[in-house]
Amino acid sequence: MSLNSPIEPDAARPESVEPVTLSDRVNAVINPTADPSPDAAAATAAKSAEKTGMPQSRKQNSATFTQPETIGLFGSRKDSFSQRYHLTRRGKLKRLAQIAQIVNQFDIVHGLTPIKMRLMFEALGPTFVKVGQILSMRSEILPQSFCDELSKLRADADPMPYGTVLQVLEDEYGRPVDEIFEHIDATPLGSASLAQVHRAKLSTGEDVAVKVQRPGVRETMAQDVSIMRTIARIAAKTMRSAQVVDLSGVVEELWDTFESETDFLIEARNLAEFKRFCERYKYMDCPKPYPELCTEHVVVMDYVEGISVSHPNELIEAGYDLKEIGTKLVDNYATQVLDEGFFHADPHPGNIMVRGGQIVLLDLGMTGRLNAKTRSVLKDMIFAVAEQDSPALADGLLRFAGAEAEADSEDYPALLADLDVIVKEFGTVDLAELDIAAMLTALTQMAQRHGIEVPSTVTTVGRALVTLEGLLDEFIPDVNMIQIISDHIAASTSKKDFAKGEVKTLAIEGHQALHSLLSAANEMKVASRMLTRGQLRVNMEMVGSQEPIHLLANMVNRLTMALIVVGLFIGSSIVYYAGIKPVIFGIPIVGFLGYVIAFILSVWIVFDIYFKGRSNKKR
Repeated sequence: MSLNSPIEPDAARPESVEPVTLSDRVNAVINPTADPSPDAAAATAAKSAEKTGMPQSRKQNSATFTQPETIGLFGSRKDSFSQRYHLTRRGKLKRLAQIAQIVNQFDIVHGLTPIKMRLMFEALGPTFVKVGQILSMRSEILPQSFCDELSKLRADADPMPYGTVLQVLEDEYGRPVDEIFEHIDATPLGSASLAQVHRAKLSTGEDVAVKVQRPGVRETMAQDVSIMRTIARIAAKTMRSAQVVDLSGVVEELWDTFESETDFLIEARNLAEFKRFCERYKYMDCPKPYPELCTEHVVVMDYVEGISVSHPNELIEAGYDLKEIGTKLVDNYATQVLDEGFFHADPHPGNIMVRGGQIVLLDLGMTGRLNAKTRSVLKDMIFAVAEQDSPALADGLLRFAGAEAEADSEDYPALLADLDVIVKEFGTVDLAELDIAAMLTALTQMAQRHGIEVPSTVTTVGRALVTLEGLLDEFIPDVNMIQIISDHIAASTSKKDFAKGEVKTLAIEGHQALHSLLSAANEMKVASRMLTRGQLRVNMEMVGSQEPIHLLANMVNRLTMALIVVGLFIGSSIVYYAGIKPVIFGIPIVGFLGYVIAFILSVWIVFDIYFKGRSNKKR
């Protein structure tokens, strides 16, 4: 089937601009508030919009949310996070009270079950829904049962009023909606906590889907993140020693995710990029975006009408082969992850449709990217599990951490031992019976125990593969995903590429070996020169001698303390018989203190011998 041609944005069209005198520009800069009235400000904004060609509403938004950075005697000034999103102490306290009320309703003091946590996140709003979705991919933070339940979050919400949708569109475009759209369905195709999708028809006749962001959702998320940052700072100060996870880092990661998902221009670019990727595969497609109609809060794309993969009976009735659909879907997904490094991060059944002999992927709001190094490591680790090669799997994990030199550390044998357990558990299982979720969880938790930080993109890949595996198990059960991915890796690596890779590896290893040999020769030259001059010293360490030396030191210490005790007893007795005054309890004070100190030291020696003897027996 013929595919759509690549999407190219319209060329920029120069606009005629009225000349502005130098005095006008100087006065505008020096005295920007010469006329503070709202009417004057509105007139100025309208005039500016006419000159630049930007819709007035968008100019107003730009003036509202961005202020110019200044420099002066005391350095530059930038708007703070609170100023940018209009956050106030009163608003934060009000939101904090709402959160506390909802949390109290779920009685978290007495513990949370996975289901209660999911329901609580849904009640707390869009920010916490996204938090739950991200936490569902982080098994190193939450137990696996909680991750599985949080993965069910789909951010469903009550629909926005139709009037609100029209108002958002008018504000974004700065002109009446009927100038752009011939018709917009009042009933939404889907409604989430972040946005809402409506079917529409452009004035030029194209059938499109319009995704509209809920008003104020980014400000709400910014307010919640501001509260989270405060809590993370307090936790970092009060629980410094007990803190296992970098809370501040987690919060910043959340905000980066929020910012990218609430900027619909990113989704539009993802659609355009994925559309270009699909041009190489006749059986793959995605909606075409309309860049000239996409804004930060609105995405306009082709409307796709097909059969969801969640309806296998309808696919069979339409003449499709389910096994072929599943095989091509998984093989193409392996291409996205391992070859391209740009992949759909949420392949659940609602985002995959079949239309006109093509598999169409919807909703490119959640995507992932992998660099060449990460893709190479993933391939090596997949082969390592299949071949039951624990050292190769360990090398892959250490490459993730950027710590190849740590293979000589004391923890390396323990790392290999833990990997042996994982390899024996999953490497000997038939590919059709392999539990991907369990294997990824085991690897992630094991890496955490050894201080190896797996990149978040890898956990995103793992969660996406688990989602895809669940889809296949439920709707297309005859497809073996792991086998298809393994075959893809084997097929994508030709003999020529394999030989080229081997030569490259040999060259690198030879280069390193040569440098090591030259360094050793240089060290021998220095050692021989020092030997001839009588400057060579030899440091020797007897392996296994530390324990006997430690025991000998303890014996000498006890003997010394015993001699001190005996000396105190003898000295105190001499003072007693000499009758040196002053006297207490019939004993000279000096002699009395000597007896007390000698008694305390003797008791300490007895207890030390007793307890250390018991600890040695336990060994």
